[in-house]
This record gives sequence, structure tokens and C-alpha cells, in this order.
Amino acid sequence: MINFPSFGSRRGPDLAIDLGTANMRIILRDEGVVFDEPSLCYYENVSGQMKLIAVGRDVLAMVDRAPGTHVVRRPLARGVLQDLEAATALLAHGLSSVFDKKPKRRPQAMIGIPADATKAEASALLAAADDAGFGRIELVREPFAAAVGAGLPVREARASMIVECGAGTTEIAVFSIDGQCRSRSVRLGGLSLDEAIIEHLHLQHHFLIGRITAEDLKKHLTADCSEDQIVEIKGRSLHNGLPGILALPVSEFYPVLKRHFGRFADAARLVVGEISPDLAADLLSERVVATGGGICARFLADAITAECGVPVTIANDPSGCVSRGLERLMEEHAA
Repeated sequence: MINFPSFGSRRGPDLAIDLGTANMRIILRDEGVVFDEPSLCYYENVSGQMKLIAVGRDVLAMVDRAPGTHVVRRPLARGVLQDLEAATALLAHGLSSVFDKKPKRRPQAMIGIPADATKAEASALLAAADDAGFGRIELVREPFAAAVGAGLPVREARASMIVECGAGTTEIAVFSIDGQCRSRSVRLGGLSLDEAIIEHLHLQHHFLIGRITAEDLKKHLTADCSEDQIVEIKGRSLHNGLPGILALPVSEFYPVLKRHFGRFADAARLVVGEISPDLAADLLSERVVATGGGICARFLADAITAECGVPVTIANDPSGCVSRGLERLMEEHAA
């Protein structure tokens, strides 16, 4: 486990950052979320040097549409930093967007990080934040922040279980008396489900779609719609190499969804099997809450309930739980 640093000053952090694989949110103390943009950077290859062209929201439409001399880069992969240069550019962009003028001092910040992040991964994130212009940084385990944001009684002498499903990683954790009892991370999330949908269409129908189309299709599939509903998918057929539309029933994708969420259910079962009998018994009457922007409510809840025998509740505004938790932790720091 990583021993994260804490602030020595009473003032505490000026802001908090929910740095996700898909999106980055910045939360100001007493103001809430003031920045919410995709975690994307757009570069152009100029004489062998990568030149930064755009960051955040402006890059979204360029995914899978960039010409050969340009590239879209994600600072994070599977929940952890993979591209230090892009991470620095994204954090600097967020900082300049939040403050109209360059702050007189480097702002202190609280940043969420996966519970199983290594010391090397944590050090890389701290280095990126320092290069971007931030001051002292406190790293907070994202499952704990999500549990606080979801309103779970993490500080009481009873079990609280969170399933935080993000775009790049899914984390399952049990808390009691303000401590993490057991946790597991699965380096899969919403983006890996997009990839599974793309692969299914490729193998079963010889039909290619892009990542943005896959994400839109995923959202439609996991909404409350009937099994026999038909979805129309735009892409390119490998039979003739031409653009086309594929019409398929929603039920065709159910095996893909069940296989995907079954991995999280397996991890949840391992966590439940490692806690004490009394904590496990608590889960029969306490809420097991699913959070995160990568969740697909019905399929995730059904998979965990079937595997672990405990009821699962989907949090209100599941994608905002980490941000709300970080905001509450900032408030506690300032109190």
C-alpha cells in the first residue's frame, strides 16, 4: 500500500482533481466542479517533433479522424498514467482554464489515484502535476473518495462496499471504521467494453466501427431498452470495403455485456471471501453501491448479485461520486 502524503498547513488543498482515463474534473473548494473535459491531447508531428495542438473538449471530435501526421493521446490507460507529457499538458490546461490569471502561488491539490497504484505510478503523477504548475499534492485512493461521495458510512463499525467502475479500471473495496479492509482492482472498464463491442462486430459481422460509435452504441445498449429492439450501426463493411449500416437486435450484444461484467463479479466475490464473517454478514443488510462513469447499471448489478448474493444499488449520478467525495474530503481538511 502507498503511504500518501498529507498537507502540513491548516489551509489544506485549494482544489481537487478527478483525473480519469476518459475525463478530468476539477473541483474548487466551496464551488464544486468547475472543469469537466475529456482526458485527450492532440499532437502534430512537425519535423520529427510532437507539437501540442489542442487539449480536452476540442480533441473529442478528432478521435479516429486524425490524419497520418497527427495523433490523439490519452494521458492515462487503465486508470494509471502512461504518458507523462500528455498528462502534464492536460493538467496545465485544466489549471489555466480554472484560473483566469496565473495564480500568485502554486495551488495545492488533492488528486484521486487507483487503490493499487504503485509507488512508481504515484511518483509519475506527482511529477506531472509539478511540471504543470501545481504545488503540494495529496493523493487519495479513488474507491474511498467514491464511497464518501456515494454517502456510504465508511467511518462506522460496519461494512461498506463500493464497486467503482471507471473508463480504464474497476475497483472493488470494503471499508469499515474509516479504513480499507480489502480491495481488488481490475484494469478493465468502460473503454474495454467499447473494444469488446468493436471486436464482436468485426468477428461476427465483418463490420468495422470507430471508438466514438462504439461508445454511443454501448450507452444505447445499456439503457433500459427491450431485447428485441433494433439498433442501427454505421461503419464500414469488410465485405466490400464501403460505408454501410448494420441493423441488429439489442439481445445480440448481451453475451458480450455479461462476459465483460462477469470479470468484475469474480473480483467482487474474491473481496467478499477475504473479509471477516461479521463484515460479510453486514453486506446482507448494508448497501453495496456501484459508481463510476463506466458502469452499465443493470448488467453490473445483476452480475454481482448473482455471484455474491448481495443486493447492489446504483448510486445517484454514479459518474460524479469521486468528485463529490473529493469535495467533501477538502471540506473536512478546511474544517
